[in-house]
Amino acid sequence: MREDNQMLVITHLSQLLDLITGIGGFIVPLILWLTQKDKVLGMNFHGKMILNFQISMFIYSLICIPLIFLFGLGIIGLIGIALIMLILPILNAIKVGNGETPNYPLSIAIIK
Repeated sequence: MREDNQMLVITHLSQLLDLITGIGGFIVPLILWLTQKDKVLGMNFHGKMILNFQISMFIYSLICIPLIFLFGLGIIGLIGIALIMLILPILNAIKVGNGETPNYPLSIAIIK
């Protein structure tokens, strides 16, 4: 196994493809994780963390949709989720580039 922080940073930043394609932020990290988890040191940990975060944000978005009819609370939730999905991948890519451990709060541990 090789140590490749650049690949880990790219994996974290690839989540931002959701802004462009809508689903690329899930598919690209999934492909990178599946192909590189045995080759890059730490990719298994980071890949699982990213996929759990993406799945959790999708679930939270689905929960917010019916809440739109309840005084518009769902819109506030969706705006919050969008901000979280924009900010956290960038912050965690910076952390990984500096050799620190990333953190995705509010993630449900679905993939263990």
